[in-house]
Parts: sequence; structure tokens; C-alpha cells
Amino acid sequence: MRSVLFGLLRGYRPSWLGGDVVAGLTVWAVLVPEALAYATIAGVSPVVGLYAAPAALIFYAAFGSSRHLVVGPMSATAALSAATVGEFATQGSKQFVAMTTALAITVGVAALAAGLLRLGFLANFISEPVLKGFIVGLALTIIMGQLPALFGVSKGSGNFFAKLWDLVTKLGDTSVTTLLVGVLSLAVVLGLKRLAPVVPASLVAVALGVVAVKALHLQDHGVDIVGPIDSGLPSVGVPDVKTGDFADLVGPALGVMLVGFAEGLGAAKTYATREHYEIDANRELLGLGAANVASGLASGMVVNGSLSKTAVNGAAGARSQISGLVCAGLTVVTLLLLTGLFEDLPEATLAAVVIAAVIELVDIGALATLYRVYTRALGRAYGGIAARPDFIAALAAMAGVLIFDTLPGLFLGIAISLLLLVYRVSRPHIAVLGRVPGTAEQWVDVQRHPEDEPVPGIVVLRVESGLFFANAEHVRATIRSHVTVDTRAVVLDAETMPFVDVSAARMLEELAQDLRRDGVALVLARDVGQVRDVLRRAGADAPLVQVHRTIRDAIDAVLSPKR
Repeated sequence: MRSVLFGLLRGYRPSWLGGDVVAGLTVWAVLVPEALAYATIAGVSPVVGLYAAPAALIFYAAFGSSRHLVVGPMSATAALSAATVGEFATQGSKQFVAMTTALAITVGVAALAAGLLRLGFLANFISEPVLKGFIVGLALTIIMGQLPALFGVSKGSGNFFAKLWDLVTKLGDTSVTTLLVGVLSLAVVLGLKRLAPVVPASLVAVALGVVAVKALHLQDHGVDIVGPIDSGLPSVGVPDVKTGDFADLVGPALGVMLVGFAEGLGAAKTYATREHYEIDANRELLGLGAANVASGLASGMVVNGSLSKTAVNGAAGARSQISGLVCAGLTVVTLLLLTGLFEDLPEATLAAVVIAAVIELVDIGALATLYRVYTRALGRAYGGIAARPDFIAALAAMAGVLIFDTLPGLFLGIAISLLLLVYRVSRPHIAVLGRVPGTAEQWVDVQRHPEDEPVPGIVVLRVESGLFFANAEHVRATIRSHVTVDTRAVVLDAETMPFVDVSAARMLEELAQDLRRDGVALVLARDVGQVRDVLRRAGADAPLVQVHRTIRDAIDAVLSPKR
């Protein structure tokens, strides 16, 4: 256990301490207002976000593998938390708060179990396009959830479009003063991020909002404020929920864990790549799990790694998780002494901080880039929809979040991504090859290079995929479609066929028999080791299917067979 706990601090150099302390202070200035804001996204009191941060930072430092990752409440998992807990309790009730902390513990236990079982590869099932579409949809949903507070009207319910319509119908009730406070707060945050990125923009906006309330008595003009925030340390222990409630949370918790893990792992890897060290996915699961269990036991909410705060941490000079421990200590000081300063914070300013934090995640340009990843050749090979699988998967995830909710949207994106993958591998592109003039062994797709020379009577085909049960019949039908009355042989270039299974091997054997009855030979060229091994053991390489080292050898064998 010694080698695991706080293993990141082994070899720590005293010269790093100054940078770590400065980084901890800088991250604290960003984390406090964002933790308050993200707690409101989760549907609980803002102080719950502060409760979550110290325990999460300390326990991630003990078990995680990143020197720079900052763990705390985040917008995506906060929204997932609100959606999940909303199925079991009414927002604003004590049961809602208890279930929120119970969800954090359940997510933590699930992540710890996954880490111990070495299931870090699970993140691979959320492709980058799916995650991008999910994050865009989630960011739009979060923004829509905060706009009523910005306009000073009551919040609607339902999906993104229902909330949008509800807001449109209430625009006549807008509080002009509240809207002015919100817009100015938003301008301060976005302006400082652009003009003075080293300044903690959220903290500045929060401070200005509090000062404005006190100086101008904005409450008397209809501006809602956060109100009383409990000071002092949180109660520690298991929340007051039934054992059955924990069991009911297991399914949703797995989805929340997967999202939090993928987002945090992406942030950790991003900075590890910059600083040239390795990230262990399984230790990241342990760190995520320990952080969430600790957060839940400290009356907090679901937490995960943050790319934005990790970037702030690194830019401020952090060299180790000491910066996270410093930030944790400062957050404890905030809970003990400074919560009263945030009680006069306008809700419109808090909404502006949330919107500013997530608006950059509405990356329409990235979706447009995914759409542009298309060529006519891909369209001919896979059809219009399947030729843009990444864009379609991202769009499905985004639409799923906007229409059905967060977790269904994520799983819809994953399902569509896997479905398109299965469709594509079941219908691999099979190229007709021709020899490049003046060469002996350079063969290319004649559809792309019509000037290249086919060999009379010989059809040279290349399957651009592994060959297995799901695509064996499609490959058989395509090969048969290229055989004419003048065809003497089909040469199958196996260089781009990395594997073959028993079903496909038997298909080749049966196809060879069928072609032989028509006077056509089926031969393979340039097979890789795995293909050769399976063909031999399945009995498909002799005597029906001959295998040659090169396409030229295969053609020569067909044109000049040994007697």
C-alpha cells in the first residue's frame, strides 16, 4: 500500500514547493466560484460543491496517477447527477441532497471496483466524437438551465426544447435589473478570460456581484441572491438513505462513472503528454473512486477531473499534487471563515459563471470538422450515412442529450457508434487492383488510378478489412460479382487483411470449390502470419486455396501451373 498511497510525491524536490503553492492558490480562486455554480447544476445547495472539493483533492492525490489533474465538481457529472437523482427525489428536499451524496459514494465504489479489476479500457468504448457530441449537448442543456436565472424568471421542466419554449413564453416577465447583472457578470468573465487569462475571472465576477448587491441594494430591485450558506465543516458519514436506494443507483452510477472517467482521463493524458510522463488508466479509476467515496462521505457530490482547472494548475507552475493539497486546505479555510462572503451573491452572477464555464464546450466547429471527413470513395464504399460515422455518432449523442436526457443521450451515441462500426466492418471495401506501369510489384486501386494495368483473365482484389463471420458472405458475393466468362483466376491480396476466423476460412474453401467448377482458380497473396495459421488449421490453404508470397508469384502460378 505504501507504494500506492501518495506515490506521486516520491522524489519530491523542495525547489518545486513555491510553484505548487502558487498553483494551489490560483486553482482555489477558480475552484470556489465554480464549485458553488456546479452544485446548483446538480440541484443542491452551493455549499455542497465546497464540501466535495477538499476530500476529493486529498484522496485523488493519494491514489491517482496524474501530477497535475485537479478533481472537483464538474458541469457534465453535475448535470448527470441532477438527472439521476431527480428520478428518485424532489429537487430541494432533504432526500434529494442525501441521494446526491449517495450517488457520489456509489460512483466511487463502482470506480474502485473497476480499477481493482483493471477495467481502464472501458473508456475506449466512448469514442472522441461521441464524447464531443455528448459534451456539446450537455453544455447546451446546462446553458438552457441557467438562462431563467439570468433573465430572472422561474425555471421550466422537461428536455432542452421544452425548457426553451418555456423560457420564450416567459420573456415578458424578465427582470431588467437581474438581466443587467447577469449580462454584465457574463461580460466580466468572458472579457477577463480573453484579455487577462491569468486573472481568476470567475472570482472577480463573484466579488463584483456581491459588492453590487451590498452597495446598490439590488435585492430591493428584484435580484435574487444565493442566500444563507452554512459555514463550518460538513458532517461526515454515510447519508441517510436505504440500502435499496444504493442498489437503485448502481445502474445510473455506472454511466456517470464512465463519463467522469473519460473526461478526467482525457484531461490527465493531455497534460501528461505535455510534461512527458505516463498515465495509468487503472490508477485513474482508483483515484476517481477514492475521490468520489470521500466526497460522498463528506456530504459532497459527484466529482471528476477538470481539463480547465488542470490547465490553470499547470500554467501556474504546478509540479505535483502538492498544489491540489494546498487548494484543499484553502477550501477548508473558505468553509470555516469565508462562506458568509458568498451569501449576497446574485443568482444571475452564478448563472453567468456557469454559462461562461461551459459555453466554450459548445464546439460547433468540431462537429463541422467531423462532417467534412468524407470523400466520394467513402460514399461509394459505405453509403451516405455510414461514410460519416463519427459525425453521425456525435450528432446522435448530442440529439439524445437534448431530447431524451443525459445518460440516454450518451448511450445512444455509443450505440449508434458501435452500430455504424458493425455495419462498416460487415461491408468492407473490396478494391480491384491494377499494376502500376513500369513496375513489377506495385498494385493500386484502379478506381482511383484508372490508368493502371489489369492482367487479362486475372482479377486481383484487396479486402480492406479483417475477414470474419460478419462480413464473410458480403466478401463472397463481391468476389463472385467480379468473375466473368473470361476470368481464369481471382487473386486475393491479403496484405490489408490482418485476421481471418474459421467461418471466413471455410467460406474461402467453399468459394474455391464453386469457382473451380467454373474453371476459375482462387489464390491468396501476401498473407500475414495470423491469416496463414488459421487457414492451415481450418484446412483452407491446401489443396483448394493456394497461398503465394507476392501478387506476381500468384499470377505466375496461375498462368504457368506446374504439371
